[in-house]
Amino acid sequence: MVTSRKHIPRPIAASTIVLAGVIWGGSFAAMQHALQGGLSVGALVSLRFTIAAAALAVLAWFMRLPWNRRAVVEGVWLGLLLTAIFWLQVDGLRYTTTAKSAFITGLYVMFTPLIATFWGEHVRWQHAAGAALATVGLYALVHVPGQPWGGWNRGDFETLLCSAICGVQIVLTSRYNRRSNTWILLTVQVAVVGIISAVITAVLPGAYGFQGVAAALRKPDVLASIAYITALATLFCFWAMNTMQAHLTSTEAAVMFTSEPVAAAVISIFWLHEAMRPTQLLGGAVIVLAMLFSEIVPAIQRRAAVSEATD
Repeated sequence: MVTSRKHIPRPIAASTIVLAGVIWGGSFAAMQHALQGGLSVGALVSLRFTIAAAALAVLAWFMRLPWNRRAVVEGVWLGLLLTAIFWLQVDGLRYTTTAKSAFITGLYVMFTPLIATFWGEHVRWQHAAGAALATVGLYALVHVPGQPWGGWNRGDFETLLCSAICGVQIVLTSRYNRRSNTWILLTVQVAVVGIISAVITAVLPGAYGFQGVAAALRKPDVLASIAYITALATLFCFWAMNTMQAHLTSTEAAVMFTSEPVAAAVISIFWLHEAMRPTQLLGGAVIVLAMLFSEIVPAIQRRAAVSEATD
């Protein structure tokens, strides 16, 4: 039987979510290292999710989860979306910088409420304003005067599409979690990503497939990167989302997850030594500001409305 949810103090829940964001920020650099170490996009995604799926399957067995057809089907749909998300994100990293990838990916905070309108949910003006502000920040982040397409490259486009699909995945996850077991959904979708990625990679030619995987895995930095993104960025962070986020409001969680692009930018500049122009730093800061604005302002207004109603 699955045990009932235990109470977790808010400071612990909040600090764990912040830590998850920082770990996700570091995963962009880890994926870059793995790609530069000789792994193909498909091999990297396959290894990450196959190992994570095996661990989750063991966990599901110990938890004696109540499996049912609806949860499995919904998990498969989420897995298909997650497959597209990570293939786009990882392939995008081959063409863009770590910091840019993290900031653009973080735009899912903007896309999520806008995409939710297609399912009949009301979009607040703050979310629309935040999306507009984030667009300005995105322009400053990627625009390079005099460059083809204004500096936009394949990696930026792929990452932006990844962010939009993230919004769809988050909306559907929220809807499915109301009627299906969260851990079943998670286990199935991670397994789907691992299986589909392994099949696709197996039929890709040469260096695009599994060729060179054995040689790459003999490199300590590649092994460390795989361990990081599998154990920490996948298993730990998904655990943190599914356990700690329930003890926080969605606004609090969204604000704390802004630690992800900030951590990625710090690592990109000071560890990977990737150059960022002042306008790019400004663009990244504007994107983070847009995320905060779209989540904090509605929360303040709700509290003000409750306060007036109780007076």
